[in-house]
Amino acid sequence: VQLQASGGGLVQPRGSLRLSCAASGFSLEGNTVTWFRQAPGKRREAVSCISGKDGSTHYADSVKGRFTVSRDNAKNTMYLQMNSLKPEDTAIYSCNFQQRGNSYWGQGTQVTVSS
Repeated sequence: VQLQASGGGLVQPRGSLRLSCAASGFSLEGNTVTWFRQAPGKRREAVSCISGKDGSTHYADSVKGRFTVSRDNAKNTMYLQMNSLKPEDTAIYSCNFQQRGNSYWGQGTQVTVSS
């Protein structure tokens, strides 16, 4: 099982970025994969996920209305479209998959929101 996040970068406030999480070794379809982020000096927090049970999407209150999670089953890749970015969104973003008591993390991607 491998996860690889990409798409981060430096963006100005109110800008947009799209992150990708490419999965291998398992299928995103039918499995829950979660986007997390961790800012310097802060605890890691769950940002968004797509439920493996019914495909429903879930968001942290801090990103509702600004972020949209989606996936492309053919590419086995999950996306996080981030709009109206704020400086407080600055963090390392990673994707996580849990199965049979194992927790798989991909290498994160840095998002920096600054003017």
